[in-house]
Amino acid sequence: MARDRPLEPIPDDGEAFIDVYNAELKRLEQDKNHTWFTAPWLFAECYLYRLLRSYFCQTTHWCTFDPFSFQKEETFRSSGKAIYQLAKMMHELQVDKQELIGDSEKLGVLFKEMIQMCLWGNATDLSLLTHLSHDDIAHLQTVGKEAQQARKEFILKDDQDNVWSHLTSLQDNDVTVDFVLDNAGFELFTDFVFADFLVTYTPHVSRVVFHPKLIPWFVSDVTPADFSSTIPNLLSDTFFPPPKPVGGTETPGVDEVKALPPSRPEEHEYLRNMVTRWQSYIDSGVFSLSVPLDTPLGAPNSKADFWTSSRPYWDLKEKAPLVFNGLSKSGLVIFKGDLNYRKLTGDIKWPVSTPFETAIGPLAGSFPILSLRTNKADVVVGISQEIADKLDVAGEKWRVNGKYALVSFVPRT
Repeated sequence: MARDRPLEPIPDDGEAFIDVYNAELKRLEQDKNHTWFTAPWLFAECYLYRLLRSYFCQTTHWCTFDPFSFQKEETFRSSGKAIYQLAKMMHELQVDKQELIGDSEKLGVLFKEMIQMCLWGNATDLSLLTHLSHDDIAHLQTVGKEAQQARKEFILKDDQDNVWSHLTSLQDNDVTVDFVLDNAGFELFTDFVFADFLVTYTPHVSRVVFHPKLIPWFVSDVTPADFSSTIPNLLSDTFFPPPKPVGGTETPGVDEVKALPPSRPEEHEYLRNMVTRWQSYIDSGVFSLSVPLDTPLGAPNSKADFWTSSRPYWDLKEKAPLVFNGLSKSGLVIFKGDLNYRKLTGDIKWPVSTPFETAIGPLAGSFPILSLRTNKADVVVGISQEIADKLDVAGEKWRVNGKYALVSFVPRT
């Protein structure tokens, strides 16, 4: 890589989209753009993780090994403080559930809080957090109302009102919301919280489908194994231990858990009650994964293979018609994170004032799309040139530093 060598063809390892990657490599070679420094950035990144997967899946004993699993789990353990805070918030909603369900205005306010929680949960992206301490990560995950209000000025495109108006206008009594997932760990936890809010506290959504990646992807993306382990981890007293009772003694040990316990014992019970509800939703089909929960790494499945191709989402209907047809029936499709945003927009450095619906091309109008993205790459659309110029003059690396965000919505037409 450091010597700018040509990208080698991916060997025929029996897994998905080898032909697509290798055909693109041949095309790039004809254009003399087939080395590590000359290939399009998005293609080279996707290729890297697909090539890495090929090393593992051609072995006998390492085929189901996720080289990033330990890193994902350790970061999740470090999120205890924010997790207990959110569990307490959801408990308070449960107490006021009957009053909330009948008050659309209050639900609208809470809906915006949920979107911001889900949006800034994306700040925990392991592929871009190599320089952050656990304290830095905890700060990014602050989910209190004051923190969200302070962050509102950093949302450069804000379609939250339009999304809520869309949801409340749905007449169907059997509405599905789809999450095209991004990161495992804390961000997936916030996705669960948002999904829980939608089906438990609003009358507008009946079920939620989560869409994972089938191979280890961009370090921290959700695989079926990550999804399946989340609820058992949250219910485990050793993963997020309950606090010691007042006057209790601490037992020092070499295996001390890094997660911060709640300040009061009842907060652990709040978490357990909430996560037990999620398990019941999975058991009953209210929550589901787009592929079987026990899908092993790399197992081809036409309902998910496309997410780890190098293609922009403009090609979804052609390359993954089964996925496209499923999403076309959705009440709302939520695309999480920076990579999904880049694929929605083709990773083209559009003028910033380009409308989001223009940048997503043929997907616009196919189904209701909500993109929740903290800025970590150059492509940005849907904001005024004046705002971009002001940030540029201030010397802000606002396109890539994760400090700014976009909430972009396009309805079905």
